[in-house]
Amino acid sequence: MIRAVVFDVGECLVDETREYGTWADWLSVPRHTFHAMFGAVIAQGRDYRETFQEFRPGFDLYAEREKRAAAGQPESFGEDDLYSDVRPTLRQLRADGLWLGIAGNQTVRAGGLLRELFSDDVDLIGTSDDWGASKPDPEFFKRVAAAVPFEAGEILYVGDRCDNDIRPAKQAGMHTALVRRGPWAGIQWNSAEARELPTFRVESLDELSPRVAEFNASAR
Repeated sequence: MIRAVVFDVGECLVDETREYGTWADWLSVPRHTFHAMFGAVIAQGRDYRETFQEFRPGFDLYAEREKRAAAGQPESFGEDDLYSDVRPTLRQLRADGLWLGIAGNQTVRAGGLLRELFSDDVDLIGTSDDWGASKPDPEFFKRVAAAVPFEAGEILYVGDRCDNDIRPAKQAGMHTALVRRGPWAGIQWNSAEARELPTFRVESLDELSPRVAEFNASAR
């Protein structure tokens, strides 16, 4: 049975459109040009951070984050950047009696923002910077499993990427749900992995409660 649901952050809970737009502005690149290159890099199976290299070779994302912060333009997201199904889904899953967590590849600053937004709604908020391990490294999912008070096979990990979320979570023994939104899911959705690996494929997070209930009923 599924007893815990753990969510990825970017393009799962948080719509990153505005944030990536600010990176285009920081690079003085037209937003549509940046977004087109971003999609091309993903479609080629490359690390999304290579997008920045296309416009500025030698670009150091961490150093540039510090420069943005010093310039009064730090990375940021808030309530308005959450997908509209996030709050209702968390409330419903909590009402269903499930243990809830958030764990993704995020900075220390982003972890603080997540705690401001979700501390009253979930049981765990963990980030790659907190743990010193980033997806898809198996160590990241070991940290998730260690933080959840149930067996790995009782955890559902929800994400938008086959490569970073679904494949490594399944290899860690977890159930998985692939949500169709954001550039990665848009590109990967019709791939063999996206069709075959996830326990669930959902168009919206509000599908999770009935899908989990159905799954658990069949497992009894």
